[in-house]
Amino acid sequence: MTPLSQSWPDAFSARYRDRGYWRGETFPAMLRDRAAAYPDRIAITDGGLRWSYAELNDRARRFGAGLLALGLRPGDRVLVQMGNIPAFFPAVFGIFAAGMIPVYALPAHRRTEVAHLAETSEAAAIVTQGRIGGFDHAGLGLSLAVAHVIVAGDTPEGAIPMETVAGDPATLPADPDPQSVAFLQISGGSTGLPKLIPRTHDDYIYSLRESAAICGLDRESVFMATLPVAHNFTMSSPGTFGALYAGARVVLCPSPRPDVAFPLIRREGVTITGLVPPLALLWLDAAEREAPGLSSLRIVQVGGAKFLPESARRVEPLLGCRLQQVFGMAEGLVNYTRLDDPDVVVTGTQGRPISQDDEILILDDAGNLVPDGMPGNLLTRGPYTIRAYHAAPSANARSFTEDGFYRTGDIVIRRPSGHLVVQGRANDQINRSGEKISAEDVEDLLLGHPDVFDAVVVSIPDSRLGERACAFIRPKGAPPRPADIRRYMRGREVAAFKIPDEIRFVHEFATTAVGKISRRQLRDMLRDEVLAEEKRKREAMPR
Repeated sequence: MTPLSQSWPDAFSARYRDRGYWRGETFPAMLRDRAAAYPDRIAITDGGLRWSYAELNDRARRFGAGLLALGLRPGDRVLVQMGNIPAFFPAVFGIFAAGMIPVYALPAHRRTEVAHLAETSEAAAIVTQGRIGGFDHAGLGLSLAVAHVIVAGDTPEGAIPMETVAGDPATLPADPDPQSVAFLQISGGSTGLPKLIPRTHDDYIYSLRESAAICGLDRESVFMATLPVAHNFTMSSPGTFGALYAGARVVLCPSPRPDVAFPLIRREGVTITGLVPPLALLWLDAAEREAPGLSSLRIVQVGGAKFLPESARRVEPLLGCRLQQVFGMAEGLVNYTRLDDPDVVVTGTQGRPISQDDEILILDDAGNLVPDGMPGNLLTRGPYTIRAYHAAPSANARSFTEDGFYRTGDIVIRRPSGHLVVQGRANDQINRSGEKISAEDVEDLLLGHPDVFDAVVVSIPDSRLGERACAFIRPKGAPPRPADIRRYMRGREVAAFKIPDEIRFVHEFATTAVGKISRRQLRDMLRDEVLAEEKRKREAMPR
């Protein structure tokens, strides 16, 4: 297997340890210590089933020992694709306890993405569900070249029921090196297929520990996982892992719809949850129609994409709780508005970094520093921001400077207070509800359609989604129906969020005198056309 590593120069590592960021903590020890301190406190619930910290730790350790009994070994990679169900936690913490490496996939991922993750990580096993939202994830797992497919829930022939994977915890290895890679997170990336992000025990636990402190989590807090549990935002900002670190209770929400989430908040006394902007708008619209009565809820976090100020200002009056904006990335850097920030900062910025050692550079396209108040390209390095992707030399050359700064691809403005205001993406990714979509990847998929001669995909600002994807298609003959294009995309087994929201057919694309134009220039031209058209329509509306 390709070795896993994530390292910082010695001088940086020494500073991060000396300043107390890296404390030598590991994930197996974290859960074991909480189980010893709070054995009878409820750790996980879905509103019905309830597991205490002691029971969660016991289930995790027996599952980890069961993986070893199957013949897996410490250091093996195990792909995890599960929804918001309790079994996710003994699965992941069991993998940690066995000295193995979880590789996170999202429920929305389909064969294209999951096969890529399994192959790139060299996964020896997959832990999944029978079905998530009607899709046959167990069947997908069985179609891949992995040794073991372990399934929670209905288990088809050829797969292993998760409840049968159990062993003697005495066979578990010693805790890992805190500086070793704990898991592989995923990133959108310019190729459209997720890059693998190696996160260490020390760096990730620092991020979630400090996030829990910033958000005021303690043993009495109740965090609701409304977004997918494997999403970085839901795991660590402060997320489910931050809640478990604090000894709090985690509530798993099966659907983010207000008619499901609001009663669960009331029943479980939820104090904090995180949303992406489209879901926040859905909740606000529901609360405007009928007061939700969420008296326990203290904080609603909104992240994953920019939350517009006019929407942000509606949160406190309608939901009766404090808004906290979150701007971060699976590669590391996370920014929060603080709970005591003035309202104008909370509604008008995307927060400031966790750590005083989060180094921020904002540069123009020529690489020069820009002053506060001016937009520029965001670069960062720090005690929980990675220095390299796994097994991706070309991506590493593009994404990291020689002195270790990560090029985030975001355009931001920094306020004198250190708060950042996100302006958009510098590259051709489309940030649709927090999901990063590569325009080039979608174009490549569209070009596989027999009736498509050429395609250009652009991002269009959208008040609900942050950005929506608009595909301009040059057909080979008579234009196919947009429904046929979407049906074709679904047949390619890609995540649903990659299917363009809008499809337009054109006769030709503008080119230079020599028949060439950069696709970025072309995207900019087409985006400007759409925005100008939308402006004309707004101005023509009766007032």
